Amino acid sequence: MRLIAMLLSVVVCTQVWAGELPKPTGKVVLTMSGKIENTNENGKAVFDIASLEKLGLVSFQTASPWYNGRTTFTGVPLQKLMDYVGAKGTDVKVIALNDYTTSVPLSDFKKYNVILALKINGEYMRVRDKGPLFIVYPYDSLPELNNQIYYSRSAWQISSMDIE
Repeated sequence: MRLIAMLLSVVVCTQVWAGELPKPTGKVVLTMSGKIENTNENGKAVFDIASLEKLGLVSFQTASPWYNGRTTFTGVPLQKLMDYVGAKGTDVKVIALNDYTTSVPLSDFKKYNVILALKINGEYMRVRDKGPLFIVYPYDSLPELNNQIYYSRSAWQISSMDIE
């Protein structure tokens, strides 16, 4: 009996992460498409700030080429977001509000604990301050992250991601 209850709980838990995602109630700030299994709007996954925050936020401090000194960034671990939407590709094409695009290997998210930042120094990021969403690596955690390859993958003002 205990085994049946345990197996049932595993099935119930996996259903939460599979299929239809909750729909956002606020302004959509991120649209995800491409090779994803879990959606909430016409084959895409859309998120407002609140729905991203429900995934759980983490913070870290890092130096970067865009700010003086160390800055605190707070956001969703991108590996967690990719797991949540059921991303099955190898790369993500990131598109910013100004149509800047970059390609980021999905493997970076787990390897480097990359976040989709919503806040800088405790404040929500406005569009004119690289917001509302900014891909941030912990640049000073490893010497290899301090180079143009990772800086170019660090798009800001993100509006959409297409899993390829």
